[in-house]
Amino acid sequence: MTCDSPSKNTGFLRAHRVRAAGVACVVVTAALLTGCGQDSGSTSASTKTSEAARAVPEATTSPSPTGSESASPGQMTEDQQERKDLISATKVTYDKAITTAEGEVKGGKLVDLELKTAEDAADDDESPSPSPTGSPSPTGSPSPTGSAAAGAPQWVATVAAKTGTKHKVHIDAVSGKVVSSSEDTDQSTSDKAKTAKRITQAKQTPQQAAKAATAKQQGTVTALDLDDNDQGTLVWKTDVVTKDWKKTTFDIDASNGSVTHQETDND
Repeated sequence: MTCDSPSKNTGFLRAHRVRAAGVACVVVTAALLTGCGQDSGSTSASTKTSEAARAVPEATTSPSPTGSESASPGQMTEDQQERKDLISATKVTYDKAITTAEGEVKGGKLVDLELKTAEDAADDDESPSPSPTGSPSPTGSPSPTGSAAAGAPQWVATVAAKTGTKHKVHIDAVSGKVVSSSEDTDQSTSDKAKTAKRITQAKQTPQQAAKAATAKQQGTVTALDLDDNDQGTLVWKTDVVTKDWKKTTFDIDASNGSVTHQETDND
C-alpha cells in the first residue's frame, strides 16, 4: 500500500507537466502568429505611407487649374511693355514732330514717321550721318537734351522735297529738338520720281490721316507711312496704340481719308 502511492503521484505530476508544456506551446504559437500578423499589417501600412509620400511631391508640382506658366489676364506681353515704356517717356506728339521735320526741308512733305528708341534709331540701316550743321548723330552721341539713354524716345521722320528727294530727320521726342538731319543719297532717279508723284497724289495730310484713325480707335499715334496697299491704292498706314498697349494699323485712303483696312496686333 505504501509503495503504490508514490507511483500515482509521480504519474500525476508527469501528466501535469505535459499539459503545462502544451499550454505554453499554444501561447507561444499564438504570440508568434499575432506578431506575424502585426508585422504584415505594419508592412502594409508602411507601404501605403511610402506611396502617399511619393504622391505628395507630384501633386504639389503639377500645374494649377489656371496654369502657373500662362500669362494672367492683366499681364502684358514684351511688345506691349516696350510700347508702354516708349510712349510713357515721350513728350512730343506726332503732329509736333511732323511740323519740326517738315521745317528741316524747304517745301518738304512728310512721307514717313515712326516713334523709336534711340538705340533702334541708331540701328536703322537708313540712319543718317551727322548733318552739316554738326548736330549730334543718333548713333549714341548725346542729344541736345544731354540724354544718351538707349531707350530714350526719338521720332524718325522721312521728308520729301518737291523733286522727290528724301531727307531723314531724327527728333528728340522729349525736348522736340532736331538730333540730326541729312539727305538720303541712296535714291535713284526713278525712286525720286515715284516719291514726287506720291506726295502730289496725296490729298490727305498725315495729320488728317491720324485723326481719321483715332476717330475709329482712340489712342496714341506712333507711326505714319505713305505707301501703296495690296490693291495699289495710295494710303497712309497709321499705327495707333490703345490704353491696353496693343497696336492697331489703319489704312487711310490718301485721296479721301476713308478707312479701307485695319488690323490689330495683340502681342
